[in-house]
Amino acid sequence: MHLFRFGKKDQERPGVIFKGKKLDVSAFGEDYSELFFQHDGIARLKEYVAENEGNLPVVGDGERFGPPVTRPSKLICIGLNYRDHAIESGAQIPTEPIVFFKSTTAICGPNDDLIIPKGSEKTDWEVEIAVVIGKKASYIEKEDALEHVAGYLLHNDYSERAFQLERGGQWVKGKSCDTFAPLGPYLVLKEDIENVQELGMWLKVNGELMQESTTSEMIFDIPYLVSYLSQFMTLLPGDVITTGTPAGVGLGFKPPKYLKPGDVVELGIEKLGTSKQHVKAFGNDQK
Repeated sequence: MHLFRFGKKDQERPGVIFKGKKLDVSAFGEDYSELFFQHDGIARLKEYVAENEGNLPVVGDGERFGPPVTRPSKLICIGLNYRDHAIESGAQIPTEPIVFFKSTTAICGPNDDLIIPKGSEKTDWEVEIAVVIGKKASYIEKEDALEHVAGYLLHNDYSERAFQLERGGQWVKGKSCDTFAPLGPYLVLKEDIENVQELGMWLKVNGELMQESTTSEMIFDIPYLVSYLSQFMTLLPGDVITTGTPAGVGLGFKPPKYLKPGDVVELGIEKLGTSKQHVKAFGNDQK
């Protein structure tokens, strides 16, 4: 069973993919929030769907996908977690995870437009696998980490490189612009992924393949990252951890390539689905 949210922006309703059908589970009465995950929501939802499958409305193919989780307390990012990306960025291979945050206001649906920020000239792409926390985690060991994971998401960690690297301070400035965190199309539960460290991943810009790798190339794997982060902060149910990108970002080309209005970005991760963003310029309607 996969979890998704659908409908107009800020009016999304919960749905599931069950036996190949997209079903509206609004009548379950809970959105996919911190409280849902905290109170064993996945197990309760599975039972509800199994009992009510024949009576649940089918979600039409034309419905917009929203982000599969709502209002996470944190969106935590890991930088330079693929060797080839660290090399193309001119950075040293990390000996400990590089941790930064991305504002949760950047979160949007998987196929929503990417809005190039006001004053931006260096907006870049990054295909990543993200982890959704299912159970509160604090000071946990690596061997216990996956017990605290609900599942996995496709994420495009958009970055404005001038804001991130050329204007001083922390990376968060170049990571947090509106529409810079499309998530989904759905949350794939951990039990539906046999080995999360063996998933192919790719990204195209205007049909040209820019990134192609697998999650096996991570420097720090997902159990390590969940455990590591829990040593410094409490991870709450619904929190999202995004785990870094492989080589092929615009910054790494010589000369660099950055996004412009009219471009189309497509990306996917094996078993986690695909997404597509049309690139638009910041305008008066985004004030």
